[in-house]
Amino acid sequence: MGIIMETTFTILLVIHIISGSIGLLTGTVNLIRKKGDKSHKRIGLFFLYGMLINGVSGILMTLIHSNPFLFIVGIFSIYMAATGQRYLALKDLLKGDKAKSIDWILSSTMLLFGIGFVVYGMLLLYSSKNFGIVLLVFGFISISMVYQDFKNYKGKSSIKNFWLLAHIQRMIGSYIAATTAFLVVNNTILPGIVAWLLPTVILTPLIFKWSKKYKIISK
Repeated sequence: MGIIMETTFTILLVIHIISGSIGLLTGTVNLIRKKGDKSHKRIGLFFLYGMLINGVSGILMTLIHSNPFLFIVGIFSIYMAATGQRYLALKDLLKGDKAKSIDWILSSTMLLFGIGFVVYGMLLLYSSKNFGIVLLVFGFISISMVYQDFKNYKGKSSIKNFWLLAHIQRMIGSYIAATTAFLVVNNTILPGIVAWLLPTVILTPLIFKWSKKYKIISK
């Protein structure tokens, strides 16, 4: 049984590395090139499936060998990439269209994990473990995104093109997860907590920049 599990883990690890590399590469390309054209959409699909496969394989790996790092990044990657893509199909929520069951499931599940991250992070900080800060940051970001989801799903957004802003925010969020994983795994210089939070600190301003640029307020 041990050999089978280790072989499974190795296969998942290979899949995880390949899919993560695809996500990191395609995400970088789409981040720096022209947005919205056919190439952006094609590259975006590679990024989407790369991140989804990477997230699922990472979570499955934690079932064999417990790894909070892989689990957190896996959950965050799946939620961000999946909702980022789903928002492209939710353009008409302000016109009376309804969010689908998959949308509510994704957001509700992330809410539970977000609360879990915050609670566990507080417990770690109480035990003087700095990793609790990482959990709090990812937890509060997750809860904030879910709040935005629920508001959008009910058609209460004040932003006319909320779907575009959400798509941008979620895809960059998923890319942050990919770069965080790459940095944490390969880091030999930075303190652990710095490696965990550096991509968020560097890339989050892009979310605010592009959100401000493309935002259209409903009249």
